[in-house]
Amino acid sequence: MKNFKNILITGASSGVGKALALHYANAGATLILGGRDEIRLNEVADACRKSGAEVVTRVVDVTDQSGMANWIDEAASQRPLNLVIANAGISGGASGGLDAATRKVFAVNIDGVLNTVHPALTAMRARKSGQIAIISSLAGLIGMPGAPGYSASKAAVRAYGEALRGLYRGQGIGVSVVIPGFIKSGITDKNKFPMPFLMPADKAARIIARGLSRNKARIAFPWQMYSLILLISALPMGLIDRIFSRLPDKK
Repeated sequence: MKNFKNILITGASSGVGKALALHYANAGATLILGGRDEIRLNEVADACRKSGAEVVTRVVDVTDQSGMANWIDEAASQRPLNLVIANAGISGGASGGLDAATRKVFAVNIDGVLNTVHPALTAMRARKSGQIAIISSLAGLIGMPGAPGYSASKAAVRAYGEALRGLYRGQGIGVSVVIPGFIKSGITDKNKFPMPFLMPADKAARIIARGLSRNKARIAFPWQMYSLILLISALPMGLIDRIFSRLPDKK
């Protein structure tokens, strides 16, 4: 099992990113945390420092390719990045079928992942060591009509991460794709429909960290929802259409 010392996390000011930062915060760990909200990011950093971790923060927009590259290159030049978690993401409901909303979701959820992963891989390839984690979603396993932009973006990064894992196999670099269901966060707080197996962020962080330490290819949870979606995705499209026609829109 891997023990990560220098960890970079995007979207660390809330939700899963915050929970992961708090989980990894301990004496001997260095956390490089990025987020858009400076106040919340500093609050997370202070909490991590109280647990003994060294913390470096940067207010950064993951859609800023040059800004992300400069940040990650700078961090990698100061210490070897053992684990990079491309976590930052936004949601989109039925409006995700509209041009502006879809493009915004794609810019954050897809370009943001590329802007995180590519400079991290450059540094890791030079050392032949490191672990990449890409946060996808169970919604990325099948096209969800209630959130087309979000579903498509998470499908893209899931497939990309799984392909990268094979590409870098044998080069000392691990790539894991995290495929969670509903996790309590600012995104799910806005949902007005039932969310089966809604999970606290700290529990999700423990599951993710355990999977990353083992370099698992897919870290998918909860198992009940994961199994159900795999089953649905194997059905004929006509039957899938009927099932999805009964689901509520993600406004």
